[in-house]
Amino acid sequence: MANDDPENTIVMETTKGTVVIELRPDLAPNHVDRIKDLARAGEYDGVVFHRVIDGFMAQTGDVRFGGQNSKSFDPSRAGMGGSSKPDLKAEFNDENHSRGTCSMARAQSPNSANSQFFICFEDASFLDKQYTVWGKVVEGMDNVDQIKRGEPVKDPDSIVSMKVAADL
Repeated sequence: MANDDPENTIVMETTKGTVVIELRPDLAPNHVDRIKDLARAGEYDGVVFHRVIDGFMAQTGDVRFGGQNSKSFDPSRAGMGGSSKPDLKAEFNDENHSRGTCSMARAQSPNSANSQFFICFEDASFLDKQYTVWGKVVEGMDNVDQIKRGEPVKDPDSIVSMKVAADL
């Protein structure tokens, strides 16, 4: 594994293969804690990639409406929900939204990030200092590249499981 800190490494099994994410608590401690809490609770398991734009990013993490294993799963509403936890205060930082960057999705309010996140396919530096970067893909970006595109995605790919490496 590329990261030697298992407490700050996420192993995300997707329908396209394994993706390893290095967490950056130095950049966004509260967002990293939220990602780990939801991963440890199994809330990301079965959640679809509901918005995937070629040359830009793959978005997932709607645990309310995007979880295929959940009774509240609603593909027409995936992307409109979060988790049962309160929204997070923005932790904007100087990290560049380069290929493989993991950043929180949010509504118009800067303090509206909750559980949804996206992974950049290519440089998206126009998002810098406006969205909270909390991690970076260190292995499996080739698997992210294969995620089915769409807005919304028909028959979407999903997170099979998402775990903190220290728990494996």
